[in-house]
Amino acid sequence: MKIQNQVQFIDISDDEAGQRIDNFLLAKLKGVPKSMIYRIIRKGEVRVNKGRIKPEYKLAAGDQVRVPPVRVAEREEAPVSAKLDKVAALADCILYEDDSILVINKPSGTAVHGGSGLSFGVIEGLRALRPEARFLELVHRLDRDTSGILLVAKKRSALRALHEQLRLKQMQKDYMALVRGNWQSHTKVVQAPLLKNILQSGERIVRVNSEGKPSETRFKVEERFDNATLVKASPVTGRTHQIRVHTLHAGHPIAFDNRYGDKQFDSQLAGTGLKRLFLHASSLKFTHPKSGEEMRIQAPLHEDLNHCLKILRSRKAQS
Repeated sequence: MKIQNQVQFIDISDDEAGQRIDNFLLAKLKGVPKSMIYRIIRKGEVRVNKGRIKPEYKLAAGDQVRVPPVRVAEREEAPVSAKLDKVAALADCILYEDDSILVINKPSGTAVHGGSGLSFGVIEGLRALRPEARFLELVHRLDRDTSGILLVAKKRSALRALHEQLRLKQMQKDYMALVRGNWQSHTKVVQAPLLKNILQSGERIVRVNSEGKPSETRFKVEERFDNATLVKASPVTGRTHQIRVHTLHAGHPIAFDNRYGDKQFDSQLAGTGLKRLFLHASSLKFTHPKSGEEMRIQAPLHEDLNHCLKILRSRKAQS
């Protein structure tokens, strides 16, 4: 352990305003345990404008934060190298970028952030790719195996504005999913409450349960194949694994879903080359946080998904 032996005084900028003091310190004091952060706040060693505060205090522009000397872990994680193949590949996935936001077409199999035994995530990769960017934070998340549009804020003011749009359900997300069987055209909406369970292994499993949170997904048939349907799924709420569990609840699990899928259906897709979850965030509509312009960004299907559909079309034509 090393000791940062000087008191720091940090002036809060407009961009840093609006966040809780505990979250601010967790980001600033890398390597300091969360328990210690709360201890120094509780003991009054952290002060804002010379006064004591609580962990939920929200910082305002112009605030001065006093940070006491703290112990920091000696071994800091090595930064993700910008030369890594995965990081370099992320550069080719950027769909749109300006001073406020960055939009990426996330590959399947890449987590949105490191942790839980993963050293690499999209956000770490983007920070390595954009070392000059002072602020890069996820606006929302995608499951590790889901590909497609991921929105990243480059300013705290942009993050706040986009989070407000999510809260007010003003952001429209559309996904493409290949599901088992013949999706019934009359099934246009699935409303089923979802309850999240954490298994002993740490794995998250979500089930339809009357005690769960209200959840709604809208569906539209895009294309039909032999024993499979390509559907557009538009979640109204944003629960963990929502589309995956709602399709299962409707009787049509998604292809190659290792948690909620059907192995027999997956085996019927042999020869299509598909080896991953067929769920892709294809479109995102939102209001630009700075210009106020309505934006609609589309992420093309990745090659493996297009190849799968091409094979299914040829099989359909032959039957």
